Amino acid sequence: MKEKENKGTMIFLIIILAIIVVAAIILAMKIKGSKEKTQVAEEGKQAEIETVQPEQEIKKLKIVDEDSKSRPYAVMINNNHAAWPQCGLKDAYIVYEIIAEGGITRMMALYKDQDTAKIGSIRSARHYFIDYAQENDAIFVHWGGSPQAYNRLSSIASIDGIALEGTVFFRDRTLNRDYEHTGFTSMENVKKYAQSQGYTRDTDVDLLLKYSVDEINMAELEGAEDATSVDIEYSYYHSTSYEYDSENKVYKRSMSGTPNVDLETGEQYTAKNIIIYKVRNYTINDGEDKGRQELENIGSGSGYLVTGGYSVPIHWEKSSHSGQTVYTYENGEEIQVNDGNTFIQICPMNAEITIE
Repeated sequence: MKEKENKGTMIFLIIILAIIVVAAIILAMKIKGSKEKTQVAEEGKQAEIETVQPEQEIKKLKIVDEDSKSRPYAVMINNNHAAWPQCGLKDAYIVYEIIAEGGITRMMALYKDQDTAKIGSIRSARHYFIDYAQENDAIFVHWGGSPQAYNRLSSIASIDGIALEGTVFFRDRTLNRDYEHTGFTSMENVKKYAQSQGYTRDTDVDLLLKYSVDEINMAELEGAEDATSVDIEYSYYHSTSYEYDSENKVYKRSMSGTPNVDLETGEQYTAKNIIIYKVRNYTINDGEDKGRQELENIGSGSGYLVTGGYSVPIHWEKSSHSGQTVYTYENGEEIQVNDGNTFIQICPMNAEITIE
């Protein structure tokens, strides 16, 4: 009897132990499932958070809208010393400066997607400036021109102040200067006129220069040298110079020892990038004895890119009047310029260029 009782007790204990084991297994499974659900939920929340996180902002150029297909406007700018100061150059993304007759230079300013209210004073065209308007597929804006320029103007989209004074072009008679130096226009005026003439609004021509959205480390480039001051003696009459502002990473512009300032704001013009090179020029024998110049700009040669406090040697090549000038480093790779405006200084062969 006692043996039966012991046997019954043992069976009871085994059953109790089995119940405890089963209960422990079930409890463990519930805990594991709960943890897995929590982990899945947390992962889901994290995925949701990651999904709604804003995408990293893509840097875009400030000087021009790379996605814009609108054509630029190339405006002839007076640079006779009696016509200073100029107006509206701060909004141009490229400015060319080239010798003209009498040792004077003229400038051509390119505007793209701008609404500049006053640009000038505007001066007459010279035929070699048309080359640089064409290489940018720009609508050419001028006030008169040489016979050599008029021989080419009929083949391009152009806007001439001679015929449009009082409408597209206007005079600022408050200025204490000769009447010939008082002509101006606005981007609104030239855009409206271009539209009325049915000029093609868009372009399929690439930007002339390759821009870097991030500041270029110029010190790493082959042949890089310090360039905190630049002086270009175009002629006995005119020089253009730059001083580097290291805080703002731009070059302050002066001409013939005078700060190059804006007529309306009084602020000194600056350049982010400067391209400098020489081409041969000579006086045209056209029977008018006005000293007009020819420019041998089809070909190739060497020059400098100045930006960010450094200069590097470059190579330029222009294969035709309308073809784009290609600028390369000495290793043949196309140059990059910093995000900002560029002055292209095309100088006579006898110009004195000092970069320090």
